[in-house]
Amino acid sequence: MALVYPQLVTGSDLLRGIIKLADLVPLLKERGAVSVAIVNSKLYGLRAFYKAVKESGIHPVFGLSIQLELPETKNVLLYVYAKDNAGYRNLLKISSAISTREQESLPLKWLQAYSRGCIVVCPVTDPSWDGENLQVNLQAVQAACPSESLFVGISRPGGDRHHAEEERVELAEQMGHPIAACHEARFIQQKDQFSFEVAEAIRSGYKLNDPMRPKFAYESAYMPEEEEWKRWFADRLDWLDTTSELLLSCNAELPPSRPLMPVFPVPEGETARTLLEKQCSAGLTLRVGEPAKEYVDRLNYEVEIIAQMGFADYFLIVEDFMRYAREEGILTGPGRGSSAGSLVAFSLGITDVDPIRYGLIFERFLNPGRVTMPDIDIDFADHRRSEVIEYVARKYGKHHVAQIITFGTLSAKSVARNVARVFDFSNEEMAFLSREIQDGQGRRLPEIVSKSTALQKWLAIDRTREKWLSSAISLEGLPRNASTHAAGVVLSPTPLVETVPVQNGGESIYLTQWAMGDVEEQGLLKMDFLGLRNLTLMDRIRSMIEYDTGKRIDFSAIPLTDQKTFELFQQGDMTGVFQFESGGMRDALRLISPTQFEDLYAINALYRPGPMENIPLYSRRKKGMERVEYIHPLLEPVLKETYGIIVYQEQIMQIAVRVAGFSMAEADLLRRAISKKKREILQQERLHFIQSAASNHVPEQTAAQIYDLIVKFADYGFPKSHAVAYSLISYQLAYLKANYTAYFYAALLSMATGNHEKIMELIREMKDHGISILPPSVSKSKYMHTVDKGSVRIGLGAIKGVTPTFYEVLRNARRTAGKWNTLFDMAAAIGGSLFQEKSIRPLIQAGALDEFGQNRAVLLASIEAAKNHAVFVSPEGDDLLYDVIFSIANPKYTPAGTMPTMKKLESEREVLGFYLSEHPAGEVKKTIGDRVVDIGSVAGISEKGYVIIAGLLIEVKRIRTKKGEAMAFLKMQDETGEISCTCFPKQYAAYSKFLDELSLLQLEGSVEQRHGQPQILVQAIKKL
Repeated sequence: MALVYPQLVTGSDLLRGIIKLADLVPLLKERGAVSVAIVNSKLYGLRAFYKAVKESGIHPVFGLSIQLELPETKNVLLYVYAKDNAGYRNLLKISSAISTREQESLPLKWLQAYSRGCIVVCPVTDPSWDGENLQVNLQAVQAACPSESLFVGISRPGGDRHHAEEERVELAEQMGHPIAACHEARFIQQKDQFSFEVAEAIRSGYKLNDPMRPKFAYESAYMPEEEEWKRWFADRLDWLDTTSELLLSCNAELPPSRPLMPVFPVPEGETARTLLEKQCSAGLTLRVGEPAKEYVDRLNYEVEIIAQMGFADYFLIVEDFMRYAREEGILTGPGRGSSAGSLVAFSLGITDVDPIRYGLIFERFLNPGRVTMPDIDIDFADHRRSEVIEYVARKYGKHHVAQIITFGTLSAKSVARNVARVFDFSNEEMAFLSREIQDGQGRRLPEIVSKSTALQKWLAIDRTREKWLSSAISLEGLPRNASTHAAGVVLSPTPLVETVPVQNGGESIYLTQWAMGDVEEQGLLKMDFLGLRNLTLMDRIRSMIEYDTGKRIDFSAIPLTDQKTFELFQQGDMTGVFQFESGGMRDALRLISPTQFEDLYAINALYRPGPMENIPLYSRRKKGMERVEYIHPLLEPVLKETYGIIVYQEQIMQIAVRVAGFSMAEADLLRRAISKKKREILQQERLHFIQSAASNHVPEQTAAQIYDLIVKFADYGFPKSHAVAYSLISYQLAYLKANYTAYFYAALLSMATGNHEKIMELIREMKDHGISILPPSVSKSKYMHTVDKGSVRIGLGAIKGVTPTFYEVLRNARRTAGKWNTLFDMAAAIGGSLFQEKSIRPLIQAGALDEFGQNRAVLLASIEAAKNHAVFVSPEGDDLLYDVIFSIANPKYTPAGTMPTMKKLESEREVLGFYLSEHPAGEVKKTIGDRVVDIGSVAGISEKGYVIIAGLLIEVKRIRTKKGEAMAFLKMQDETGEISCTCFPKQYAAYSKFLDELSLLQLEGSVEQRHGQPQILVQAIKKL
């Protein structure tokens, strides 16, 4: 017999198997296997399996494990193989059919529809076939598929025979079906059994020590060596031969990759090209008025290239859904990536960046000398992105559109925690592993353990931990779960199931079973619909302004010369401004002091590893402190805008055109070739460049210098098109911050809900900008934060315990009732059944009922009385008596004294996550004297300067040094900010008794700068 493996469940099947291709292929070659079949429960991992096995010279077979629905019986297991290419296409349909049904099984009649070109194996020794209906079930399958394609499978895992093997063999022979030896393998070596048991536990969600967990049924699901195979079937070697023949008869192959460009429905008498020309011409006139010759020539050139490359339909499709977004008021980004370099995209309203105005290059986006699928990525306000995807699905048909799957893998940290969970490790052990095992730098578990003394000591204590590590290493890197790619959507001219298997996704949109690389490799058009949080922020700010003032801001009409906006950039006042928030970026802004929009996208492109070394040079040259010099005069028109520094990829292309006479298409190929850094390519292109430059009268030595300059910056160059487009979003946000400051912060606060540290930072900034914070109000607040006469009013949704449902109740009550003067008015308006303590108590704690003029302690004590009053004045079914009862009701507040200030503040923090009325440290600092400095001012104190601060201890992280001594890292907070403090062993020993979270402390020590941030090295602590 030829060695084959007929049923492999690989690691791609989400822990139903743990066979990794990197381990599988060498083993197959070593054992001399001639063929192997994948039979996962979905077609996950199929393409990678096929390519890896094929490249090793072994015959790969496409297969699938399915649960078949039979009349009046339980489902049975079938293995379905693609015998030819028609069978492969039917496998796509079978897998899709199963994966888009709730039961994830295949009805018998569907097998009949999809069995052409397939071989079906009925593994009658599988437990699903046990029972009295064996013959009936076999006859049902026989009736559904061609008889020559049906086999009966007999397995002997580990050499053990099924108790009814003989009668099943006899039945198969009576019915005339050939018998094939079966063996399902889910792991490679016998020693991997325990690791697979762990994988099963992770997948099914039970612990290994759970007495109620299901019995493990895969002891022998490994890949036997040839001699073992023969030993198991020593009396029926012919069955092994049948299995070999079956697999070797399957000749389905992956179809060749070919572009599958969807077709846009054009009106009768039009073609995609003619419609594109008309829409571009009309759109350009709308954009720039009567277009100059430069615009007309560029537009005609781009349309010609797009039509030649077969992409006219693609641009019409994108224009169509962008127009839908605009009509529906869905905010879209001005462009992203190289597509902003297209005048066609600008004319169609796909982008908002004029490529001629900004010197952007079409060939950076679409190069006729290098035909690839176009890639226009679109940003949408993230809360409405799904509406556009649903529109595309409606327009082109549900079966033509899908989102792309992505797989979450078991990274080092993830696998460590998942395996620890099924081992039932303690919370302390879990915390230790989380602390010691950090993902990053591509490090895997063996390397992490080899470099951690703490982990090595921990492992040595208990042999169970060694088993934990062994299992975790076996499972590391395997896919754990499937989810939806953040952006990718595919659109196909034919039903997707003819090209790629699909499954149910979210919100009625299908999901591909293959990840992005596999989908694109098959030739499908992938489009990125990205959700951008900053567009949502802009949309909310605009909506608030429009609601309050009736004025709707047109972002495309915002002037790019607003002085107040540039002052913000110059000051580095960038909180909430997309791309410019980091400390380093703020420093760059303050250094360069931008005065024009061009400076902003230059800084955006410069601020990344490598190019940022040129930020000081850019600043000096911009300010006239250093002369700008060029190697050759031909460089000046290209580099003048960036003061002689190559910043953008487009500049590299322009240099090649001006100096060496390249076409833009050739220049783009040069840029790509140089960026690969292959020595032979670099030398080859060097000669090409120098020779071409010579024909342009550039001396050889100068041309060599220019080429070396290009090579130096090829890695550094950033796409100018992307820098311009994204800087436009940044500018628009900064414009809103500078000109509509209160609205900007109200929206930003709403988006920071739950991030208490960020909220405190924003509140401090708002005070610096002169914007006061108004407390939540049960009669004035909306759900989100709003602007109230130039101040920001806290929204009720920020209060823990106030749900959207209860807010709607409250809002409806406010609409129908008059002004509430007391807690009892409010209760009566809401109604006794809805006036519940769990919703009212947080409102009182947050200060939302302070307007009733009562102490919060009294309000809290009166909740029950108010509820009883509401029931009394409006009993169920007695609406006619309401006015009479209300007029005689005279409810009274329940006495409760005055709530202490600290308790009041702690209650606020409990439900809001921050102190609103005042910070506890503020009151305490008044009693200490002038020696205490505000935490916010520590940054201005010189290195080693001695300070005394007073504040709230909000975080304590205790650790031990390498010598085993205890120490701690603290975080202190007052009304001006937060600061990290280090308490070394000596000080920790003296003051650890004070280190309780939320304690008020006075702390003194010396200031030290760490990673650009101040911290305090503690010398003394006093409890306040």
